[in-house]
Amino acid sequence: MEIKIIRKMDYWLGIPICFLLTIIYKLQKIFINKIFIDIEPKRIMFLELSEMGSAILAYPAMEKVLKTYPGAKLYFWIFKRNQDSVHILDLIPKDNVIIMRDRNIFVLLMDTIRNIITIRKQKIDVIFDLGLFSRFTAILSYLSGAKYRTGYYRFSLEGLYKGNLYTHNVKYNPYLHISLNFLFLVESLKFPVRQIPLPKKVLDGSKIFLPKIKTDKKGEKNIFNKLTSISSEFSKKNKIVVVNPGTSKLLPLRQWPIDKYIKLIRLLLNNSYIFVVLIGDEYDFSTIEDMIFKINSKKCINLSGRTNLNDLVDLFNIANLFITHDSGPAHVAALSKVNMIVLFGPETPKLYAPLTENVRILYKKFSCSPCVSAYNYRNSMCDDNKCMQAIKVKEVYDIAMEYLC
Repeated sequence: MEIKIIRKMDYWLGIPICFLLTIIYKLQKIFINKIFIDIEPKRIMFLELSEMGSAILAYPAMEKVLKTYPGAKLYFWIFKRNQDSVHILDLIPKDNVIIMRDRNIFVLLMDTIRNIITIRKQKIDVIFDLGLFSRFTAILSYLSGAKYRTGYYRFSLEGLYKGNLYTHNVKYNPYLHISLNFLFLVESLKFPVRQIPLPKKVLDGSKIFLPKIKTDKKGEKNIFNKLTSISSEFSKKNKIVVVNPGTSKLLPLRQWPIDKYIKLIRLLLNNSYIFVVLIGDEYDFSTIEDMIFKINSKKCINLSGRTNLNDLVDLFNIANLFITHDSGPAHVAALSKVNMIVLFGPETPKLYAPLTENVRILYKKFSCSPCVSAYNYRNSMCDDNKCMQAIKVKEVYDIAMEYLC
């Protein structure tokens, strides 16, 4: 479904449903007044539907759960289109990944009911709602039947109403990386629920990184075969630059202009030893084909729609450099050893920088940036992303050549 429809549904349907469920929950608490202490959950679920990158950035929180509750079973609830971002982390069994389709409103409603029935049968003890201020995920958390529900609560903030449906209300901190915010949800279980806000603790994010996934010989051979089958010009002697010009409909403001990507690639291909691989999903295919037509080089190929996330990690592991704007593939690349250049504008790298040491960030720090946040449901009124346009092709090229020379 289109993001505009999802936002309208979350507002017009989400608010009254959250209100009604909050009344029901408050009535329940009158008759069942529990004080949650010494929580030892056996079945724990993470809920993050729409963001592939956020699912990957939840890795430190999932790892913390496994260390804190070693006997617990982990589950993850996510949209079908993003499920590979959970599978690739290899922390949660595939059978424990609950998927929901969002092709249209009827399929979404059908899968919502089916998922809730399935999850209630699992008797989940704890659900961590990673959905920031999404009313839909708050509703799902409550309907999951989980005994303990932890999520982000607005406290004294105006707007952002999503009821009061959690047993553990956590403060979202926009000044700390999102991976730390996800860790706060896990840490909140250790504190008294009457302590406001949760959790009152210092967490050091300087040492938080994602694991590196190694590519075996079979994976390496598979990727090389893909490249040579598309272009006879490819050689293992080439230095591979992967570029993601992704034209996602989710947050188009994050995109660097296509014409700048084309100019950058032309500059890179002036160096005879460089080979460029363009990636994206199946929806990007025609746009990237048009880019390749304009670039007019046999050393630039289109791999969009021809890879899964495992293939992408293998590709990143044999590549010398990855160039992208702020997007899901940047976080997939953080699971590999590749060096990257990531361009930020409407969102801040303080919150969403890839969790790797092998990254250079370009961010112009406009006075209006970041304009996309949890507080506006990532719905900026901007229709002209000057913050991205201000990043010059030569800036990116010069950094790229530091890695490639």
